[in-house]
Amino acid sequence: MKDRIVPFFQPIINVNTGEIEKFETLMRIQKEGQEHYLPSEFLEIAKHSKIYSKLSMALIQKAFETFQISSNGFSINLSYLDMTNIVTKTFILEKLAEFNVGSWVIFEILESDGIENYEAIASFIDDVKAYGAKIAIDDFGSGYSNFERLNELRVDYIKIDGSLIKNIDRNEDTKIIVKNIVNFAKELGISTIAEYVHSAEVLQCVKEIGVDYAQGYYIGKPSSRIVSTH
Repeated sequence: MKDRIVPFFQPIINVNTGEIEKFETLMRIQKEGQEHYLPSEFLEIAKHSKIYSKLSMALIQKAFETFQISSNGFSINLSYLDMTNIVTKTFILEKLAEFNVGSWVIFEILESDGIENYEAIASFIDDVKAYGAKIAIDDFGSGYSNFERLNELRVDYIKIDGSLIKNIDRNEDTKIIVKNIVNFAKELGISTIAEYVHSAEVLQCVKEIGVDYAQGYYIGKPSSRIVSTH
């Protein structure tokens, strides 16, 4: 199974410069031939089996190997299971020491995992930050958003949920919500990343609002190769 895990990389640009600065690492599983299974086809099922931790560790290993060579910033999604499984957590810390990529890795935590289970993940965050790693809250704004917890968790990035971004150029209400998130983040010294940027109009809108980074199909689709231009 480990050999069938394929990391895909989606670029993230600095909105002000237009330059690619980071990549989000996404998991795919090789099918027969050139096709790949998407996470939506296997991840939730895997979380209820013993294979889940093996999938996570295989992706982390391959991402660290890739970015040790490329020296680009990169992010990896972690679930509550990843952060509280002692085997997976120990593996992550060992690999941070082995590959020395701590200064350019970002661990993405789902808002529901990172906020609601604060006590369980606080020590994980402390441990990875000791290696220079950064923390992002993923899908922020998709549900109840606990701004107070952001400060307590020492979050470095907020990834604004795609449901708020995809129609932001045509929906004044969501534009106001995103403006408030961005302004609050700036007050805390937290950088913002807009997800689901699928058009020039959406990119221009998030730039005007003051979002720091953007990713989405308009910027670049996930690819098994690291593409440094868009």
